[in-house]
Amino acid sequence: MAFLSAYRMVLAAVLGGVVIAPLGGFPTPGVAAANREMTDYLAAHPGGVPVGANEISYGDGALLVTLRAPAGTYATADCPLGWYCFYDRPDFGYPRGKLSDCGRQNLATWQWQFRVASAHYNIPSGSVTFYYNQTALFTVSARSRVLADAGPDRDWANYVNRPC
Repeated sequence: MAFLSAYRMVLAAVLGGVVIAPLGGFPTPGVAAANREMTDYLAAHPGGVPVGANEISYGDGALLVTLRAPAGTYATADCPLGWYCFYDRPDFGYPRGKLSDCGRQNLATWQWQFRVASAHYNIPSGSVTFYYNQTALFTVSARSRVLADAGPDRDWANYVNRPC
């Protein structure tokens, strides 16, 4: 432990008196990778605000994007209750976007147009339809909640409509 204290003092001297965080305060490789992933995502999809280490809010919370699935989760529809979700990859592959608002919405508002590959509807009633402009592509609903692969319509949706 004395070695670590001496190491921090030498490092502080080299850095001109900058205070060095305790060893536990340095980011681990996993944290650094997550930060890089967040930075890269926001650079490619501007306008979002990080609201956690793994989540970005767009439109004051209208759309929430989760970058990575929870540990141990794979190919599972996992949209939280009260939301409908769409995934960037078939079989519910992340990133995941989630909305709950009613009405027609342009996915380009959040740079999510032409990216929907699978979907999960987790609202007790109703449905949401995914569109390419005015053409309905597919629907998920309270009766048919999951679509693991949008098939030939994958990556074509640029609008959603949830009647309320």
